[in-house]
Amino acid sequence: MNTTANKEHSAASPASSTTAAITASTPQLNIPEASNSTIRKLTFSSFMGNFIEWFDYASYTYFATVIATIFFPNQDPTVSLIQAFAVFALSFVARPIGAAFWGSWGDRHGRKSTLTHSILFMSGATFLIGCLPGYATIGIAAPILLLLLRCCQSFSASGEYAGAATFLSESVGHHRRGTIAGFIPASEAAGLLGGSAVYLIESTLMSDAMMNAWGWRVPFLLAAPFGLITLFIREHLSESPAYQQEQQLVHAQQQSEKVTPLRVLFRSYRKPLVLTFGACVLNAVGFYTVLTYLPTYLTTTLHTDDTLASAATTTTLIVYVAFVIFTGYLSDKFGRKRVMLAASVLFVIFTVPAFLLLDTGNAVAIFAGEMGMAMILALNDGVLVSFLPETFPTEVRLSGFAISFNTANAIFGGTAPLVATTLISATGNALVPAYYLVAIAAIAFVAIWHTQLNKDLFFSSVKTPVVTPALSPAIA
Repeated sequence: MNTTANKEHSAASPASSTTAAITASTPQLNIPEASNSTIRKLTFSSFMGNFIEWFDYASYTYFATVIATIFFPNQDPTVSLIQAFAVFALSFVARPIGAAFWGSWGDRHGRKSTLTHSILFMSGATFLIGCLPGYATIGIAAPILLLLLRCCQSFSASGEYAGAATFLSESVGHHRRGTIAGFIPASEAAGLLGGSAVYLIESTLMSDAMMNAWGWRVPFLLAAPFGLITLFIREHLSESPAYQQEQQLVHAQQQSEKVTPLRVLFRSYRKPLVLTFGACVLNAVGFYTVLTYLPTYLTTTLHTDDTLASAATTTTLIVYVAFVIFTGYLSDKFGRKRVMLAASVLFVIFTVPAFLLLDTGNAVAIFAGEMGMAMILALNDGVLVSFLPETFPTEVRLSGFAISFNTANAIFGGTAPLVATTLISATGNALVPAYYLVAIAAIAFVAIWHTQLNKDLFFSSVKTPVVTPALSPAIA
């Protein structure tokens, strides 16, 4: 890596004191990264898993107006939409709970185990949403069941993203970790793109009656076959080299001291946990605002034509998918922090002008505003997936990643559409979401600035001297 990026990892700061002490007292083992063949399979399975997660997850947002009518009938369509987004927001309460569960599970039982179980939860809950009868059929039970199933979706999503990013980052060397890990956020956007494309096709070909009767169910029902395919792929993966090493190091200590990953995390890594939470808030608000809320914002607040809004969002997602992988490469070349700090600054400068472009009603301006924000978001998101794993040691890496990322998403991400819709309704100001995003970007800048990274993903807080462990044949 170049001099600039190396300075990023070697600079001394108060936040790095714990990490520095641990690293100095721990043998750095010469463990190879996974083979190219294994990395390709892992990348593909991680991409597919997150694609399915977010295709299913996005379906709720893209079909929000239909879902609001079926599950929350009200004479005022704005009230129905707010109620639908309230369910979306409330379901995010399950994310911190899921993060603690999946993070601890993955640090104790393995990254592979986390991914195979999370896809089952997600696919099953999503399929059942597609089977739910509406309010007209079963009354108040319909929105209650919808909320419960949305909570199951959020619970599993909290393990999917963090598990895939950690698994992939631990299997790839530092020199190309950002580039490979960039496929994780790309898979998110690809899932959203799939949801957007399905909605565009259905809204073009179906009447309102067909959409309300069964059209909205289609993307949810697809979760069953997609989930089974992804499960099959993941069952044939092996654990990451870093996790295999950690199992050799911590087994004796955990048996004697009854140490759990969550206890270690909250005892020894509170400051990194707070800082990474702050770094994640921009992804949380930015992702749910730019890539999921804007279609609804354009049609309900700015009264943009449905077809134009869907086409702009679909094009924006394509741009995001292409650019987010490139930004991972930029972080390999220039350093994780420099690229993410640049993204925060760009959001502060360009968010309000971008929203003003959306309000012009001009197709070219709408495309430019959406795509501009998506490219800035990609600059942040493409690096975050390799930024977070480099903050924590192996024994608490998945726990730290999952808790910081999902808590930020629970508080700021899941509430972003609800906050925007409610504030616009209360103030009548269509620029409120832009001001909110600018404030969030400023918070993230401060957190990223003070976060210290360690490029060696094989470092551990366990001080037991060991020899290099034998790795699984699938890894060698």
